[in-house]
This record gives sequence, structure tokens and C-alpha cells, in this order.
Amino acid sequence: MTPISIASSMVAFMVTLTCFADEPFKITTKRSDDRVDVKSQDSQALFVIRSPLGISNATIERTADQWPDKVLIQLRLKGLESLKLSSGNTRLDASVLSHDGNVRLWKDGKEDSPLDSKSPYWMEIKILDTDGKPIQAIPLKDGTFEMQLPKKFFEDNPKSLKVEWVDFYRN
Repeated sequence: MTPISIASSMVAFMVTLTCFADEPFKITTKRSDDRVDVKSQDSQALFVIRSPLGISNATIERTADQWPDKVLIQLRLKGLESLKLSSGNTRLDASVLSHDGNVRLWKDGKEDSPLDSKSPYWMEIKILDTDGKPIQAIPLKDGTFEMQLPKKFFEDNPKSLKVEWVDFYRN
């Protein structure tokens, strides 16, 4: 079992999962009730992110020498109006429109220049139900948004990956 240390400030809670020497990742979440479960084996890692509030972020720091060949993220949210993935000097942004499930993806804040499947930074965002079957209905009820991060994203072997998400914008 991984020990948890909680450090709080007046502005936000930071939760750090302290890793044992043989664990390949150190994870810090913005809120105390956010959770990131890691399933790592061979040359792949799956990060399952749960966020009851639906707006938050997590930093995943590798403690191993390299990132795994395959990195998957599952966001257990009801929607995904904003996703930001940052590693080193690269940032990928994505949005899944709640009214039609349309996925938009762009790089380095250039929303007017969307990425397509020919880009080395392209990633498919799957919308899945509780059984892992594709669906289109948003808001999700116990579903997930799943993506495999592009290898190009880890080309420079950055020390950490920051994941920021917003399920639905609020007024």
C-alpha cells in the first residue's frame, strides 16, 4: 500500500503519493479527494484518474530512467470540455464537445490549428461506458475518457507529465 502525505495551504490541497523505491511514478494531485490509480507492467502504464469535483490537475513524475513505451490515461469524468497535457516544452489540448461528442485536439495552445491523424502528436480520445464499450452520450454515467499518449510527446524523456481537466465549464 502506498503511504499518502497530505500538505495543505489556504488556497488548495496538494496530495502526494509517496512511492517506494521500486515504484516508477510519484503522483501529486491538486485536491485531496482526487485519485490516480496506476497500473504498470512491462513497458506500459495506465493512469486512472478520478475527480469528484471534475476540475483539477495531477502531476505524474517518473522515478524510473525512461517513460514506458505505452502510456494510457483514463479520466473517470462525466464530461471533458478541457484537457491539457504538458511535458517539457510540449502541451497538448483537447476538448470533447458535450452536445455531440466531437473531439478537438491542438498543440501548444494553437486552437485555430487543430491536429489530425497525420500529426505525430495525434491521439484518439475514446468515450467508453462502464463495460469499456464505445458510447457517444455525454454526460457520462460511470464512463471514462481514454487516450493513449503519443510517443512523440515523450521524445525528450521529460521528468514529469501534468494533466489538467475540466469536465464541464460552470458559470
